[in-house]
Amino acid sequence: MKTTTNFKAAIILSVMASIMVACSSNKKPIATDTATEVAGSEVDFKIEKSGAQLWGEVCNRCHIAPSPADYNDTDWETISLHMRVRANLTEEEITKIETFLKSAN
Repeated sequence: MKTTTNFKAAIILSVMASIMVACSSNKKPIATDTATEVAGSEVDFKIEKSGAQLWGEVCNRCHIAPSPADYNDTDWETISLHMRVRANLTEEEITKIETFLKSAN
């Protein structure tokens, strides 16, 4: 009975380790191009995040993210420019975040 329990625990640990390794890899997800049905053809894809998702993830990395209502549109433009440089964000990312903040204040 103890051997079965140890075996189950080993399997669970092995699965958890596999998941951790898969999650920590830096590879982008790959989607197979099914439209052309060409063997081995793979296309990179990127899941687009909304401004709200980016705001929640990016702004909370270094500090508590302020409420969108804390500042007016002009303030958010200034803050966005500053934080784009500080957080090394792309133009697309900061535009989405700024649009979300302006729409929510």
